Amino acid sequence: MGGTEHLTVQREGATLVLTLNRPEARNALSLPMLVGLYDGWLEADADDSVRSIVFTGAGGSFCSGMDLKALAGNGMADEEYRDRLKADPDLHWKAMLRHHRPRKPVIAAVEGYCVAGGTEMLQGTDIRVAGESATFGLFEVKRGLFPIGGSTVRLQRQIPRTHALEMLLTGRPYSAREAAAIGLIGHVVPDGTALAKALEIAEQINSCGPLAVEAVKASVYETAEMTESDGLAAELTRGWPVFDTADAKEGARAFAEKRPPVYKRA
Repeated sequence: MGGTEHLTVQREGATLVLTLNRPEARNALSLPMLVGLYDGWLEADADDSVRSIVFTGAGGSFCSGMDLKALAGNGMADEEYRDRLKADPDLHWKAMLRHHRPRKPVIAAVEGYCVAGGTEMLQGTDIRVAGESATFGLFEVKRGLFPIGGSTVRLQRQIPRTHALEMLLTGRPYSAREAAAIGLIGHVVPDGTALAKALEIAEQINSCGPLAVEAVKASVYETAEMTESDGLAAELTRGWPVFDTADAKEGARAFAEKRPPVYKRA
């Protein structure tokens, strides 16, 4: 498994856990973090034994956004990672899930601050859990900046436009309860238990047919901006092949035999 000094990678059964690990800076984004994060997304997709991804932060925070000291010109950590960025100038956007979508489900486990770039990355995840004291928000306009991580496009597609515009234009913080009320997150849990809840959800996903899970996720995103008729046609293109897999036959046998299925991605 990969990882860097600012991004840890762990396995929990069939789940790959990616943890932003710069707690002294509330997990503000650094180049080592971005390189490790992108490598983590690639590792999850390349390993068929990984069926889900949990994305979280260390030290009681998820992510407080970009390192503004680096943005001001004070450097952005180890030179050894700069070659990676030079080789792939799009790497940071892929790491932040702006220009890359993992084929495995991504579950966010949020504690503490999830603001600016943290809230932008959150929009690239599939299922979202937060501790009750978590804080969300897009603070860029307050700093004279633009939320260029995708929020002016994605947020209005994920929550009602009136709420999206309020979040984008006021730059104010949102509590976990308010974020759940507008549909930005799906679960609010006691502080310190977001990771456990995310792993619980991941385990439920892991028990399902992996080919079916990946096809369902792909279909949801592919059809999101289609007309209903085009979307239904695309759904058949994605869905019918799943019925011909060995996994589908195993699922049916297991149901008939009243036992847990054993899926082999075939």
